[in-house]
Amino acid sequence: MLIISYDFTNDKLRRQFSKMLEKNGAVRLQYSVYEVNHTSRHINNLRLLIHHDYVPKFDSTDSVLIISVPNNHVEKFGYAIHWDEDVTFI
Repeated sequence: MLIISYDFTNDKLRRQFSKMLEKNGAVRLQYSVYEVNHTSRHINNLRLLIHHDYVPKFDSTDSVLIISVPNNHVEKFGYAIHWDEDVTFI
């Protein structure tokens, strides 16, 4: 399972990203936080889609965080703040 969180300044890019996640089976948990619970192949395809179709469109304030659960491995794309801090789930 993945938790995907995003922060975009561009409204159009934010809407496109949200619709893409929902089209790929993600379930919205909060406004910009989604859960993806699919096969590893589907998850890998989603990661590639994000990296190739969205990361090139980022400006200096955009970011996507992908958190793999239950192993708490965090992937960060773009200019996510707190690059080196641990993530704690409560």
